[in-house]
Amino acid sequence: MTVSDVPDASAPLRSIHTNNFPVLLNHLGISLIVSTYQAGKVVLIRADGATLNTHFRVLQKPMGLATDNNGRMAIGTSAHIWEFRNVPAAASKLDSSGKYDACFLPRNIHVTGDIDIHEMAWGHEGLWFVNTRFSCLCTQDPDHSFVPRWRPYFVSAYAPEDRCHLNGLELVDGSPKYVTALGTTNTAGGWRENKADGGILMDVTTNDIIVHGLSMPHSPRWYRNQLWVLESGKGNLALVDVSTGKIEPLIQLPGFTRGIDFYGPLAFVGLSQVRESAVFSGLPLTEQLTERTCGVWVINIETQEILAFLKFEDAVQEIFSVQVLPNIQFPELFTEENELLRSSYVLPDEALAEVEFSYSPP
Repeated sequence: MTVSDVPDASAPLRSIHTNNFPVLLNHLGISLIVSTYQAGKVVLIRADGATLNTHFRVLQKPMGLATDNNGRMAIGTSAHIWEFRNVPAAASKLDSSGKYDACFLPRNIHVTGDIDIHEMAWGHEGLWFVNTRFSCLCTQDPDHSFVPRWRPYFVSAYAPEDRCHLNGLELVDGSPKYVTALGTTNTAGGWRENKADGGILMDVTTNDIIVHGLSMPHSPRWYRNQLWVLESGKGNLALVDVSTGKIEPLIQLPGFTRGIDFYGPLAFVGLSQVRESAVFSGLPLTEQLTERTCGVWVINIETQEILAFLKFEDAVQEIFSVQVLPNIQFPELFTEENELLRSSYVLPDEALAEVEFSYSPP
């Protein structure tokens, strides 16, 4: 496994990666999208032949990402939820090379207010998201900032106080099932006092706490009939025995683990350097590692081996979410108005039969 230094065209958005990272993406026929709220960017990670292309788009404090098999994508930002749709016909207009196979165009921007939105997922009832500031799970409707649907039993009311730092969310069979939080506290910012070992993993459907004593847990995931979690404060990926609550670390990584998605036997895990601040002080990770890394690590969960990595340098220091885009190898995403948005029209199929296509030179 060798490393290639591939700086982005607009330094200091630099990255290095192992030579086999683009090979893996090409072989699997996938790409990745990553959010970094600290740098105010979403990053499309795509193989461009034998090299890895990191394509940055600007959003204000992007955190939660949600995608589905119907071409939908949602991104939670500082005070909004952006919803995108893949418009394959627009991809063919991007250039003459034919390498673009997806183009995500914005369809709706929903104003939530500053709710410190964390993980998100599409389910049977639409988009679910973690409202960390109000310590609850929410859905959306056109008339309200958010619709509270569930909160932990130990949080007594909805208040913009981040009482337990509810952060991670996993849906099973289209409905919320597992969440993580950094504490079981019921006071404003109360989780901060015992952040090193006060974290929990909880079952939403039963209101049972499955695991206590976690170090800043994030990103619960149900995959291959097993429950996975990132114990970020220790920098690991772990398995959870749902029946006993026993947690088994699978692999240790050189950063604050946050954001994960799976594809086949591979886990794509986000790593952050974590700042030397009050929020991250006193963690096992910061005490054990003086140098920590930001990027995406690829793990074979069957062999527990690190297969490849992408390491960000300079401006990008923290990752929040990582999502695999299956069957999409070279996507584009637009977050600002441009000529393609102005000239792309998506109509219902039944209306297309009555559309007349004509062109008048300007």
